[in-house]
Amino acid sequence: MLQLLRKIAFPFSLIYALIVLIRNFLFNIGVFKSKSFQTPVLCVGNLSVGGTGKTPMIEYLIRVLEDYHVAVLSRGYKRKSKGFLMADPNSKVEDLGDEPFQMYKKFPQITLVVDSNRRRGISQLESTVKPDIILLDDAFQHRKVKPKFSILLTAHDNLYVEDWYLPTGNLRDGKLEAKRADLIVVTKCPEGFSEKDRGKILKKLNPKQNQNVLFSKLVYSDTIKENGNKAMPLLDLQNKKVALVTGIASPGPLLKYLKSKKIDFEHFEYPDHHNFTEGEIRSFENSEIVLTTEKDYVRLEGRMKNLYYLEVAHGFDSKDHEILVQAVKGLI
Repeated sequence: MLQLLRKIAFPFSLIYALIVLIRNFLFNIGVFKSKSFQTPVLCVGNLSVGGTGKTPMIEYLIRVLEDYHVAVLSRGYKRKSKGFLMADPNSKVEDLGDEPFQMYKKFPQITLVVDSNRRRGISQLESTVKPDIILLDDAFQHRKVKPKFSILLTAHDNLYVEDWYLPTGNLRDGKLEAKRADLIVVTKCPEGFSEKDRGKILKKLNPKQNQNVLFSKLVYSDTIKENGNKAMPLLDLQNKKVALVTGIASPGPLLKYLKSKKIDFEHFEYPDHHNFTEGEIRSFENSEIVLTTEKDYVRLEGRMKNLYYLEVAHGFDSKDHEILVQAVKGLI
């Protein structure tokens, strides 16, 4: 039914595509202005809506830049607070949004700020904490800021060159805007991904001469965690009654991974960034183990028992990792 509705909505996608084209054209000719900043700003984003692994990429960069003062600026999607807000030990998930809260909880040494006005957020950071670098989360299409370096993510199973505009497809920005990226990362590559496979995708993407294209896969932890500390081997779930709860854009890779580990589970699937009701929690809380993602965990923590999460990260081969490290550290 969803696919049928998307096809019916094709005329609206043409209107949307035209609006996107005009907006980008006005930025390109200087009618709309992009502002640069003194502090190096590294933008991580995509052309589509959700599901490419932006949060794990920000976390990967935080680890790469562990010797520097890193600030992360996010809009704080679905947060209940307004305006500029800097995270502190008393911050709650409702204040920051699920993904920023997850990042701050995992990396308390960083400065984390939420502000839908990216220019204001960067200016405030420069005038107060003066970080070495600012990681701009999910802002590739936010052209009011001109970053020093941009990383564009695209999922292996849904390359932007093979997608279409909303609402028929998932694109929220123009395909040709990929030319603004300094680095393109193809995420969620399958096991056994070969040089021949890389070549095929490079041919499809047709990057500019100065654009590096890197390839990553999702790497899941072999343990599940509770409260960030207490851990249990993932394989211990093979003989337990497991409820898998997801409120993410693309749960498919997680399902495939758990099935490969011969873990039986009942899947409770919800929309991305879902705010769980008490009634929904009652439907799965009596399972022996409730397993969820990190992003969902921060919205469910403290509301039920036997709740665990499974960490996921990007995995690069050594050559691609080194290219990424050199590019990022070279900005500072």
